[in-house]
Amino acid sequence: MIQVLRLIVLWILRAQAALIIRRHKPIIIGVTGSVGKTSAKEAIAAVLAEHFRTRKSPKSYNSELGLPLTILGLESAWNSPLGWLKNIIKGTLRVISRDEYPELLVLEMGVDRPGDFDKVLPWLKPDIGVVTMIGDMPVHVEFFDGPDAVATEKAKLIGALSEQGTAIINADDPRVFAMRKDTKGKVITYGFSRQAEVKASNVRMSLKKGRPDGMTFKIDYQGKTMPIRVPGVVGEQSIYAFLAAAAVGLAQDLNLIEISEALLKYEHPPGRLRLLDGRNNSLILDDTYNSSPLAALAALEALSKMPALRRIAALGDMLELGKYTPEAHRMIGKRAAEVADVVIGVGVRAKFMDTGDATEFHWFAKSAEAADFLGHFVREGDAVLIKGSQGVRMEKVTKALLLHSEDSHRLLVRQEDYWQKRP
Repeated sequence: MIQVLRLIVLWILRAQAALIIRRHKPIIIGVTGSVGKTSAKEAIAAVLAEHFRTRKSPKSYNSELGLPLTILGLESAWNSPLGWLKNIIKGTLRVISRDEYPELLVLEMGVDRPGDFDKVLPWLKPDIGVVTMIGDMPVHVEFFDGPDAVATEKAKLIGALSEQGTAIINADDPRVFAMRKDTKGKVITYGFSRQAEVKASNVRMSLKKGRPDGMTFKIDYQGKTMPIRVPGVVGEQSIYAFLAAAAVGLAQDLNLIEISEALLKYEHPPGRLRLLDGRNNSLILDDTYNSSPLAALAALEALSKMPALRRIAALGDMLELGKYTPEAHRMIGKRAAEVADVVIGVGVRAKFMDTGDATEFHWFAKSAEAADFLGHFVREGDAVLIKGSQGVRMEKVTKALLLHSEDSHRLLVRQEDYWQKRP
């Protein structure tokens, strides 16, 4: 019965969203990929919002249900039937409303299973499609035959573009770069490699009083160069979001100066390679929103470049990897042992991490146990990377180490009442 009600609500909201799009005809920017979707979506919205009425997917409303909610400007009612009834009524009023509607929609578009895009793209026609990264062991690969099957599904976004559309393609991921052949629209590539049209160069970690406080780099495009500074984040992985945003801005006829000025106001979303002050004068690299092999390797690379007396990697389970689970965790454990002085594993899958005998290793079943341990273990001069899939709740570890815990609702992911009531 609950499933039937869910399908009815989904059908109604989807129909309302399609009517909104047909009436107001906003430019639709779809963002997909296995790594970096949310950060790219946030950066794209930050660039466009300076010049257009822009709406973005809140949090990670990237599912078959989340997309209509974003288009209608509604919030999830979670498990409340009354809340969903109210959403249907609000959706009806917004369909007939004469209020001003956004000119652009920046929509994060996730894929969990084969055929997911077939449910969305027939009624949601993108004008710009952005594909971030997929990698050899992508997240959500559990229900696919392998990474090539994931890439095939995500390439449907690019294939749905018209000749007037634009595909924004990551040039550094071979599977994504190959998608440029799947679209009828214009293609703009981005990345660090030579074949990228929107390219990052001169990447540096900026320091303040000897501690990392952000990144500086240059964006190169068609012989023009613009310096960019982004505070509060580290790691080359973070820069991909800004390159994608720059490419979308260029597709919308903004220039590099306008893009640079907009990025100065950008605030990196919580839980994504974000620098935070920790207890005992430690430094936290908070990457707790989610995890996958590619993202975990990028986070460990960022940790390896941070000046510290000790580098600590607190790594929770990576979920939804299916048959790749043991291999992926062994690989991450090996890399963590090369980077960190101390490795903390959290969750049953983290037992697969092989850090060898040269690195101090501690394992805990739950994030709360790891939080208790690290609360007494961390000392001055430590740099602590904290990362794990959503279901492991590694933000609890970050919260325990946070210098200003009273700001956790603003700085960390999953601080809403719904999440706080969950174990």
